Amino acid sequence: EMIRLALLSAILASASAFAPMSGLPSLARSAKPAMSVKMQGSDMSASVPFLKRPVNLDGSLAGDVGFDPLGFSDVFDLRVLREAELKHGRFAMLAVLGFIVQEFYTFPFFPKMAPVDAHDYFVTQGGGSQIIFWISFVELFSVVALFETIQGKREAGDYAFDPLNLATDEVTLARYREAEIKHARLAMIAIGGFIHQFWVTKQTVFEQLGDFKSLA
Repeated sequence: EMIRLALLSAILASASAFAPMSGLPSLARSAKPAMSVKMQGSDMSASVPFLKRPVNLDGSLAGDVGFDPLGFSDVFDLRVLREAELKHGRFAMLAVLGFIVQEFYTFPFFPKMAPVDAHDYFVTQGGGSQIIFWISFVELFSVVALFETIQGKREAGDYAFDPLNLATDEVTLARYREAEIKHARLAMIAIGGFIHQFWVTKQTVFEQLGDFKSLA
């Protein structure tokens, strides 16, 4: 029981935040996140109250709750960390959606199988090479964007992508930034849980919900 409580505490703390950035120059689309936790007046972390708040995490950016127990924010450029966090989080959100959809629908020209097995199958069919090619193609643009971020020309993770024009004002933009980083962090934890759950139980997500198998 104590092990389960410890694991649950670790997961909740991880969901709170990985080290976000701070101190970027103000840009055209920059906004003060109205929902961020302000910690300037406290020396303790809001996410892990028994740890000191990292000096570079002042709560001024969306999702910053002072969570950096390994001290990455003291070593690496926070703008690079935030860019990486958003990139991995966005891919994780797509992966979670694809993982779940795969359980219910498969294109007619593809064999029906569990998502984890599908990964192994398509790697043997040459899919791995295609993934590496397209990811490398995307990374070319990401490197250019990252240099612009370091130079202060853009905010980390901001590709001005809003085809539905959801961010109509600064308050709404701040709210969506807060929501995105929370969902991104949760998705990174979730996709890892989906995959390891299948490795251990050989059950997909909804299959286990309907027929739970205890590991005990």
